Amino acid sequence: MFKSENAVAPKSAERKFRQRELLVNAAETEIAEHGLSALRARQIAARAGCALGAIYNLVADMDELTLLVGSRTIARLDLALATAGETRPIGNADQAVARLVAIALAYCRAASANLNLWRALFEHRMADAKPVPEWAIEQHLQLFAHVEAPLRWIAPSIDAAELALLARTVFAAVHGIVLLGLEEKTVAVPKEALEQKIELLVRLICAGLRGRE
Repeated sequence: MFKSENAVAPKSAERKFRQRELLVNAAETEIAEHGLSALRARQIAARAGCALGAIYNLVADMDELTLLVGSRTIARLDLALATAGETRPIGNADQAVARLVAIALAYCRAASANLNLWRALFEHRMADAKPVPEWAIEQHLQLFAHVEAPLRWIAPSIDAAELALLARTVFAAVHGIVLLGLEEKTVAVPKEALEQKIELLVRLICAGLRGRE
């Protein structure tokens, strides 16, 4: 009895999917242990147990592989921010401020717990000035939604476009403090005071926004 092409194709696709997952696992481990700058195709192939040339049967290039690893990192950040938000229900502006603080602190802790993987999100540059794929951009943008939700309560008079921009601004402000603090730059907030100052920053921003209402 001959196997039909339809029966063989799903098995081939499933095998390729498993192989690609092993490849992404290997790249993720390399980045977590050594950082993005140390990522090399040969080491990834050895860790994944495949031939060097087989990498490019599974992903288009190293950019795609790095983005797939980044997608996992963003998913973990998304879960951390969502979980922090769920612990702070919103019924008024004060509760919204508490949620925003919780989200900011969750971001700092998630970044610290996965430092090299988190750094890689912002260190990666596409080769030959290729554009970042839309799916990757959309996933990044999902993180801002966690900030927008409490900001709606804190600054209810602003329109949707301004709210989206405000969410990015608040996120960027927190990210900047976290980035400098975790990198332990000389101009940064000391690591031991990082969470305290992040909370202070968020509360000051919220106080300013509420004063405009």
